Amino acid sequence: MPKPASPPPPGIALALLSALLFGASTPLAKLLLGSTSPLMLAGLLYLGSGFGLLALRTGARHITWLRPLHTQEAPLRRADFGWLALAVMTGGMAGPALLMLGLAHTDAASASLLLNLEGLATMVIAWSVFHENTDRRVVLGAFAILAGACVLSWSGAGITASTGALLIAGACLCWGVDNNATARLSGADPTQITLIKGLVAGTVNLTLALATGASFPPPALLVGALLTGFAGYGASLVLFILGLRALGAARAGAYFSLAPFAGACLAIPLLHEAPTLRLVLAGGLMALGLWLHLTERHEHDHTHDSMEHEHRHTHDAHHQHSHGPNDPTGEPHTHRHQHVALTHRHAHYPDLHHRHTH
Repeated sequence: MPKPASPPPPGIALALLSALLFGASTPLAKLLLGSTSPLMLAGLLYLGSGFGLLALRTGARHITWLRPLHTQEAPLRRADFGWLALAVMTGGMAGPALLMLGLAHTDAASASLLLNLEGLATMVIAWSVFHENTDRRVVLGAFAILAGACVLSWSGAGITASTGALLIAGACLCWGVDNNATARLSGADPTQITLIKGLVAGTVNLTLALATGASFPPPALLVGALLTGFAGYGASLVLFILGLRALGAARAGAYFSLAPFAGACLAIPLLHEAPTLRLVLAGGLMALGLWLHLTERHEHDHTHDSMEHEHRHTHDAHHQHSHGPNDPTGEPHTHRHQHVALTHRHAHYPDLHHRHTH
């Protein structure tokens, strides 16, 4: 008899919650966009992410009722800075700039469809460059989710080939690179990664907005933009990085493609938009994709090479190491540790310890 599907890892719930928060930020940003320029809004959203997480991180260390939010995570090390710089430059600087330039030269319908290329770019890079494991079920599930996103953004007019379309496609490629670069950092502190990306990207976008003549929105809308950025960009990205840690870039990117559906559902009560047949059809395709992924079972004999790294962990089957006198003892904990070579068989995802070749 076939073995039952293994229980889904908690990374799936984290990636889905990340998509929900980011999707919810879209109709909220749409409400704010009429009062300021797109580039100014992008800068405020990123700064809201960076400063919000910085405040939360500081508060969790010093304010009693916030201390449950403080967790021990591995800090970024010098070896991580190359991947971090690539993620910030592609996802926080080049991506938004190309998107804003593209939106100025293309129609809204084409832009909505083209933005789905981010999920496709993330998956193709993960599978072809970083060789994340995949099979027919995972590919079909990922493309069912992407098909649902395309149905949701379809206006009947198709895509108009233009310079703007190429610029938006370039932005999506940048975000695909960003997602895969961030996956290489996913063992480190996700809050630290996100606040650095938010502060750098926010400062760059805000500077560009002011240099092109944009002005700040009224105070109430300014606060609204910062809070939206904290939830939809900051908290969302922290959860997404935790999803990357457990699932790899391709699967986490596929789940994140559900964000437009979450935004469309929230727009019904928030913007008084009516449910449509497209929303129902998109939901069906995405549900099919989720079912294919949630019932996946990837199991085979595999070898873990000897390696040394640092991340938050418990002493499970993959962490049977000894401790030095200065290493922490409570679990979960963080310290640099050695993995010995190990060959075994169990169901697994391309997480931090299962990025092996097939």
